[in-house]
Amino acid sequence: MIEYTNILIFLIISLGLSLIIVGASYIFGVKKEDQEKVSVYECGFDPFGDSRKVFEVRFFLVGILFIIFDLEIAFLFPWALTISNIHILGYWTMILFLFILTIGLVYEWLKGGLEWE
Repeated sequence: MIEYTNILIFLIISLGLSLIIVGASYIFGVKKEDQEKVSVYECGFDPFGDSRKVFEVRFFLVGILFIIFDLEIAFLFPWALTISNIHILGYWTMILFLFILTIGLVYEWLKGGLEWE
């Protein structure tokens, strides 16, 4: 257990320092609300209006597109680092995975998710 004392000390110091920084920003931070802070952001809907508004399909298509590319990067990076050590099955499995993601991208393209007005 003596080997882990440095890690424990590091975790205690980092936790304490992060609590101090968050607490100081909460105590000393300026809390003025202006028009820019309460304005519409992210999805473009008024945040204080009716919550039963219908979302456009384009909003969900952008979410699908994000998931496609996020998954691709999350799996491609470790695969690229170990490509010299994997067998042919690992190579073709990743090619199949990329093909499935490409089908998702083509679907998004055909549905008009990549076109902005």
